[in-house]
Amino acid sequence: MIARDELSGREVVYAPGRARRPGAKRGEIEPPSEQELADCPFCAGREDRTPPEVHREGEPWTVRVVPNLYPAFERQEVVVSSPRHVRSFAELTQEETDAIAHAWAARAQTGTYMHALLNEGREAGASLPHSHTQLVFLDGPPPAVRGERGLSLDGDVVLERDGLVLLCPRVSRLQYELLIAPAEPESGAFASALLPAAAALLAEGIRRLHAVEGPVPLNAWLHDAEHWHIEVLPRLSVLAGIELGAGIYVNALPPDEAAARLRG
Repeated sequence: MIARDELSGREVVYAPGRARRPGAKRGEIEPPSEQELADCPFCAGREDRTPPEVHREGEPWTVRVVPNLYPAFERQEVVVSSPRHVRSFAELTQEETDAIAHAWAARAQTGTYMHALLNEGREAGASLPHSHTQLVFLDGPPPAVRGERGLSLDGDVVLERDGLVLLCPRVSRLQYELLIAPAEPESGAFASALLPAAAALLAEGIRRLHAVEGPVPLNAWLHDAEHWHIEVLPRLSVLAGIELGAGIYVNALPPDEAAARLRG
């Protein structure tokens, strides 16, 4: 059976038995090594190991923004989440998530489209384990945002708080996919008074995921659309020929079950 989301164009097949197939691979994050702790350029006291910062929150700093040393785009920045060596957004304090939201908002005042994203774990594209987000500046909304015809909050709610909802979408591409959005449609994410609460809710959603599955690789990003929102995709399975070639996602965990586990 194929589930479709007409607004996003997604198609998903729910196949719980796929998780038990021979050779099924589960994404994992290895614990930190002594070498990692000794060499991390994002920890407090090692500010000279990054390009000169372009923004900071707090004094001494809570969050630093520096140019990406290996950019894929003309302008790309790294937002270091904490002076502490934490490896996940889930480990951040509310002070730190607030500072990240404020840094995003400050950097967005440029007249271009800013794509804010989070990669956690090497399998999700993170080159350094110290928690950080990235900002990519584009000439306009990217194809994924242009292709959206609205946002559906049809799904299984995990938590509602501060005017925001955290849910597993009815058409979830991968296990434990999460959506964070204002309960009432709102544009202008980086000027929104709800952005700090959304960053805190992102941390809470990842904490709940860790409580159920342990640390796992994941990607998250903010779509600054007519109804702005944050999407979270845990990488508990590998995208293969069906997903990449046909554009149909195979999900081994229905969203109602995922949400029940996260609520628990």
